[in-house]
Amino acid sequence: MALYQFSFTKKDYTTYIYYLYICMKNKFLVLWFIGLVGAASVLPYAFTLQREVIAKTGQPLWVIVLASLAQTGVLLTFAIFFGLKLSQRVGLPIFTFFSSGKPIKQKLPGFIKLTAFLGTLTGVLIIVGDRVFGRFLPELTVANSKIAAWKTLLASLYGGVVEEILLRLFCLSLLVWVLAKIIHIVEPVKNNIIMWSAIILSSVLFGLGHLPITAALTTITPLVVVRAILLNGIGGLVFGWLYWKKGLEFSMATHFTADIVILFLFPMLLR
Repeated sequence: MALYQFSFTKKDYTTYIYYLYICMKNKFLVLWFIGLVGAASVLPYAFTLQREVIAKTGQPLWVIVLASLAQTGVLLTFAIFFGLKLSQRVGLPIFTFFSSGKPIKQKLPGFIKLTAFLGTLTGVLIIVGDRVFGRFLPELTVANSKIAAWKTLLASLYGGVVEEILLRLFCLSLLVWVLAKIIHIVEPVKNNIIMWSAIILSSVLFGLGHLPITAALTTITPLVVVRAILLNGIGGLVFGWLYWKKGLEFSMATHFTADIVILFLFPMLLR
């Protein structure tokens, strides 16, 4: 069925989600819009962690908010534009949930089950790892449980959307493209060595990318770096595999679920 062929005769929410997708017309605008929403949603959480740094700037909060969103907007523009081109070149899937022939109502239960299961499992594994590192870095473990629940819930959108755009759509696609060029592989998505090498490398970068916000909580030491790489690497491997095998929306939903478990549900249990 062509992408534009749909009907409003079935008044269910999946039809309206599909209609919204069609109205956005292209993948770039869809990703840029939800990316900016994700960037805005993390600000209350980030400002809480970095309140002392923000206070030292002497700038009004609205200026910092606008500057942060503008910076992220530019970064998203670059990452999405080139990420879409690179993903198309190497054959990585984008929005497969909407593009396949089956009705959305038939695909939705399977989508929810897979992403909820893998997201929850990923979140639990990261929490267990965090408990182990917490014996040596208690300041990182305790800090998350002191932040308001609504802030952590909103922050989950950032990980599920913005980080997936930057680390999977752009970074992973770029690494696959570069490795394919180096060893002259025409269809890199069918080459396990290339794909897993790219997934592992992007997972390491994913971990290192969390160090700036960690620096607001503690001094960066070799142990802190190892913690960031290992714990975030768990997610990076799962999300990268999903992007490769299922599509970007699967990695986004799974990442979002994992962050809800880590940032929202688990701290709620500790209170």
